Amino acid sequence: MPEMTDMSGVKFSGAHPLRQALFSGRTFLAVTLLALAGCTVGPDFHQPQVATPEKWRDPLPKAESRVTSASTDPAWWTLFNDPVLTRLENEVAASNLDLRAASARLAESNASRLIASAAQFPHMEANASYARERASTNGILGLLGATEREGTDSIASGTQGFGPAAIPGSIGNPSFNLPQYGMNASWEVDFWGHVRRQVEAATAAMHGTEEVRRDVLVSLMAETARNYIDLRATQSQIDILNHNIDIARHSVQLTQLRFDQGAATRLDVAEATGQLHSFESRLSPLKSQEIHLLNALSFLVAREPGALNVELGKAAPIPPAPLEVPAGLPSQLAERRPDIRMASERLHAATASIGVAIADFFPRVTLSGSLDVQALQFSGLGSWASRQYGFGPTATLPIFEGGRLTGQLRLRKAQEQEAAVLFQRTVLKAWEEIDDAMAAFTAAQNQRDRLAEAVHENEIAVDIARSQYVQGATDFLNVLTVQNALLASQSALVQATANVADSVTHLYRALGGGWEKVYPTRTMHQKPA
Repeated sequence: MPEMTDMSGVKFSGAHPLRQALFSGRTFLAVTLLALAGCTVGPDFHQPQVATPEKWRDPLPKAESRVTSASTDPAWWTLFNDPVLTRLENEVAASNLDLRAASARLAESNASRLIASAAQFPHMEANASYARERASTNGILGLLGATEREGTDSIASGTQGFGPAAIPGSIGNPSFNLPQYGMNASWEVDFWGHVRRQVEAATAAMHGTEEVRRDVLVSLMAETARNYIDLRATQSQIDILNHNIDIARHSVQLTQLRFDQGAATRLDVAEATGQLHSFESRLSPLKSQEIHLLNALSFLVAREPGALNVELGKAAPIPPAPLEVPAGLPSQLAERRPDIRMASERLHAATASIGVAIADFFPRVTLSGSLDVQALQFSGLGSWASRQYGFGPTATLPIFEGGRLTGQLRLRKAQEQEAAVLFQRTVLKAWEEIDDAMAAFTAAQNQRDRLAEAVHENEIAVDIARSQYVQGATDFLNVLTVQNALLASQSALVQATANVADSVTHLYRALGGGWEKVYPTRTMHQKPA
């Protein structure tokens, strides 16, 4: 065999396995160093800038509660000072089925990223096999002159081989044992960042799924607060209606008494009775709505319908809005809104996928090797002479793909453009929701204050009308009119009070609050691992 000289000038025979291994090992090291110095193709992701106003919308001059730029309380529902609501929120965060499903999807995404990152490391596996084999005489061996022995009643012992060295002077080919064991390894040298971009895209997708879970959590916190506020408002409506039913029932008794005394007409009795039945007819829908809200809250905490009837069935006041509603700074919006963060991660994943598509145009190099022990007899598996090995690089280069790689690259670029547009849309939609929520907050307060004045005046009007009717100074129709007006204003006041509390909930939902410290997580600018 001819001698070969390696880069160090040392001569060795090409037939010597140890020297071949030394040469191949140095080749492997050289290729590895080249891989470490390899580039990453495709565009790098840069966090998109979010334009923010300097301050929030100015509240109405006479608003009792005001939005401030103070740091937000992550557990914003505690601003209502309602321990029942706080307990419900904590139970939802611990038990809600939608949130648990979102957590499972996050675990799936983590596993997908782990699968993608595994391509960065060598793949190794051990193997062992045993086979009883015999080559076909009418196959390839027939080209070498082997013929089948006719009438034989024995098989070879397996101590001799077959093939070119065994064919001269022999007839047929023997059966043989082939036990072996060994190890294989392979590793793709990531010259162009193909694997790194895949891991980057998988990491961004995982973080996007994390933001989806956070968005579910924020929505659930807001939904729980809204249902609780609506429940208390409905219960207050029922109490007001029951009070008016008692007044209407007393009016029926009064008109009946005056009719019996000849001081009232049958029309007065009919009008009073009609009003009583009208009030009573409104009670059933409110009771139904109360059950609906109780069941909705039970579902949020992953419990059966009616499970919260004992705890929440007794009426309680509507949680009052806090005097100050801290909303943080406008510049913090991108850090707070889960949907903005999610849109950013999707844009990141789309950008990284372009690099994967570009890397597909370049050669892919894989280093592979194997070390096995093989013998024709089990007794030979422990011999050093039974070893066999092979290792070296394999390169593949796409020559003709029929436009598949070009189409894939165009697809990835189009997906990045779509993700960029959706990011801008998400940011703009966030500002719209926040501005609407702040406007609704101040408007609801103004409406509540005016309705409180209306209720006060209607109460005075009812007292005067009833007194005048008893004195005979007015007819009963006037009493009915002011009584209906009072009930309408009282119901509207309850709803307006609930709207004020609901608007705080809508505002924090729009701000994306309710997770920063209560449920800690990665910040948007934190670099992926």
